[in-house]
Amino acid sequence: MRRLLFTLFIICKPIFALATELVWFDGQHPITYHIPKTVEPVVKTALDLWRDDMRQVTGMTPVSSSNGIINMVQTKDIPADGFRISSKKGKIIIEGSNGRGMAYGLLELSRMAGVSPWIWWGDVTPERKNRLTINDDFETEQHPSVEYRGIFLNDEDWSLRPWSNKTFEPGLKGQIGPKTYRKIFELLLRLRANTIWPAMHEGTVAFFRTPSAKAVADSCGIVVGTSHCEPLLRNNVGEWNVNERGRFNYRTNREAVKRYWEERLKEVKHSHDNMFTIGMRGIHDSSMEGYQTEQEKYDGLQQVINDQQDLIRKHLGDPSKQMQVFVPYKEVLQLYEKGLKVPDYVTLMWCDDNYGYITRLSDDREQQRSGGAGLYYHLSYWGRPHDYLWLTTTQPGLIYNELREAYNHNMRKLWIANVHDPKVAAYDLELFMDMAWDINTVSGSTLEEHLNTWLCRQFGTEAGTRLWPAMHDFYRLCGERRPEFMGFTQVELDKTKYHRGLSQVGNVSFTRHEAAERMAAFSRIKANIIEAQAYIRPELADAFFAAIKYPVWAASAINTKILADSAESHRAYQEIQVLTQQYNEMNGGKWRHLMNAAPRQLPVFENVRGRLNEQRKPEYTILTPKAIPSGAETIQMLGHSMKSIALPKNGTLTYELEIETDGDYVLATSLIPTHPIDSGDLRFSVSIDGDTPKIYSLKEPFRSERWKTNVLCGQTNRKMTTHLSRGRHSLVIKALDEHIVVDRVRFCIFSNDNNDFVQ
Repeated sequence: MRRLLFTLFIICKPIFALATELVWFDGQHPITYHIPKTVEPVVKTALDLWRDDMRQVTGMTPVSSSNGIINMVQTKDIPADGFRISSKKGKIIIEGSNGRGMAYGLLELSRMAGVSPWIWWGDVTPERKNRLTINDDFETEQHPSVEYRGIFLNDEDWSLRPWSNKTFEPGLKGQIGPKTYRKIFELLLRLRANTIWPAMHEGTVAFFRTPSAKAVADSCGIVVGTSHCEPLLRNNVGEWNVNERGRFNYRTNREAVKRYWEERLKEVKHSHDNMFTIGMRGIHDSSMEGYQTEQEKYDGLQQVINDQQDLIRKHLGDPSKQMQVFVPYKEVLQLYEKGLKVPDYVTLMWCDDNYGYITRLSDDREQQRSGGAGLYYHLSYWGRPHDYLWLTTTQPGLIYNELREAYNHNMRKLWIANVHDPKVAAYDLELFMDMAWDINTVSGSTLEEHLNTWLCRQFGTEAGTRLWPAMHDFYRLCGERRPEFMGFTQVELDKTKYHRGLSQVGNVSFTRHEAAERMAAFSRIKANIIEAQAYIRPELADAFFAAIKYPVWAASAINTKILADSAESHRAYQEIQVLTQQYNEMNGGKWRHLMNAAPRQLPVFENVRGRLNEQRKPEYTILTPKAIPSGAETIQMLGHSMKSIALPKNGTLTYELEIETDGDYVLATSLIPTHPIDSGDLRFSVSIDGDTPKIYSLKEPFRSERWKTNVLCGQTNRKMTTHLSRGRHSLVIKALDEHIVVDRVRFCIFSNDNNDFVQ
């Protein structure tokens, strides 16, 4: 495809205030601009957003002026979707490799003027400016690290869908309408994302049955795909009618299924920006119907893939020219590893375990595929061992570590974040998109700076710098246990034993001392936030409540509800209801029906409290490594320590122990519950004073009981009991495989009462 270079001149009066400055808003005259008559629709969308941004920042709407000349020329020096902004001869020049590149460049000017991407979704009203300047030798060139960057709107039942069809654009029951999708696409445009997997749950009107939804996506430069279980742009839950078409069974109803796929291929034949998921599963994320043995499933899926290539060739042309994605998810992974033949031009999309820990990375052979590889990553989830569909609290360090590993293994074609609602996911989602746009935008040692910068941009420097310590500690507590996991309950259990397959709130693993410490920590966080609140501009009150106060106060309350005595527990339950009502009524009811404090009505959300663990836990000593060796990386805001260390294969960490009394000691190594990067193992060894190392494996079968425990507490533990004499000792941890991340090392004297001081 021929690439065009779009040049946009932004002009203002007067041009210079100082020899080194170009003033592009002087406080007296509106910003003027000129664009070509013929541009891609996404440029016009971005222009509308930018004009409104500048109106809010300057009080004046920018106007088109013939003083600037726009040149369109072919270029090959900026990668696709990239842009260059430079200041030359009194003008700001934005060059884009295509329409999206130009749009991103234009909205970069909004960022430079202090406009947050969350101006609408987060109610982040920009600060008024009397002057906007840029260095007269300014130049930046940016382009994406990952080609396709987007979100999957999933589990929308309790937030996005009711808000859309009851509040934002009342209409057809179950529909997330085109107005809503436009706002979502505008947010993606501001976040420099370009891909959507639309909402697809039962009860949600299918995207392609939503009038003008695809046209809206096209106008925002958004590529439309579908999730791992929705082949060839069909939303099976909303579009496959068993009464009319028969079973969704490729073994017994092959021709009907093929016709079903052909209908959509014909519909999108003349449109662009489409992404085709291939393969097949059941109607809604279940195993393929009609196949029993593994060999039958293998043969059936191979036939599906082959037939899909024929259908694409018939209706769209050369299949290698179409963006196709194959997702080896759940049992499909075993079929893929059995030898399934997936065309080399198809993108392989690997997944996390639904809790943020990537289960598979491309091996050396897969990294050479022309179709490349992608990542499907969860920031929210519905399923076992427990949902987290209320607040988005994934530790930034975990997001960073897993995305960086993916990128380092050449997974650079497609990244999709699963979110139940973009507003609630704000910071984590922006971190995800920042890394997809520029993988080097953050490192393990600058994550704290990234969060601080985000808070300052959202709420001003005075407030942001005061909020940072509180939010840092908030992520620590949520890393120890997410708010949704505080009931120590599970979902999708045996329904013959558990009503609705749900266990009830009962015993929790915190002692009274630990519970008191945890509630006190939340109280300190809230006090710090109240102090910072005094520096929040009045027009940011709703933004502050939604992004900071609601998640912190609500998380604190659910901890109190579970851990405190009866009266305080009940008060905390009531507090959550009041907070949620305030959320849904803020900004004149703009967000009514968006926040649900009890998704799926799970037991943890009920007006109940837990029973604390009365067992005494020992006092232990936390060890600090002597040094961080070459190749290792300290990851801020990851783990219970908030400074976990990622070790390369064969990398080591050395710790020194000072023992005061001869005796038996328990040494516990806590690690991040990662997975092997391939079908191999995930091992590390522990050696004391040079003795023979003891080898441990962290590899866990998916959905095993230990895996469930690990993801619920964000940590996996291995321990050893050893006799140590009085004096100094050396402990060495060595990574025997890739993807080993050490959280912390602890020790205490052994007794029968404390042998299980770690899970």
